[in-house]
Amino acid sequence: MTAPVQMYCTAVCPYCTRAEKLLRARGVENIEKIRIDTDPQARDEMMQRTGRRTVPQIYIGQTHVGGFDDLSALDVAGELEPLLAG
Repeated sequence: MTAPVQMYCTAVCPYCTRAEKLLRARGVENIEKIRIDTDPQARDEMMQRTGRRTVPQIYIGQTHVGGFDDLSALDVAGELEPLLAG
C-alpha cells in the first residue's frame, strides 16, 4: 500500500509522463491526476497550494514533492520509497 499521490498535470507534458513512469516503477498504482489544461480552477488551486506555475506538481500524502526533477532527486537520494510507504 502506498501513500496517496496527486499530480497536477496537462495532456501534453513530457515531464508529467516521466513522473508517472517513475511513480509506477516504484509501485504506485493510483495517481490522482488533476488536469490544469482543461480546468482553470484547478490551475488556480495548484498555484495557491504550491506557489508554482509549472507542471507536474506532485503531492505524496500531504507532502508537496514538487516537479519531476524534485521527484527524481528524491528517488536518487533513496528518499522516495520511504515517502511512498507513508
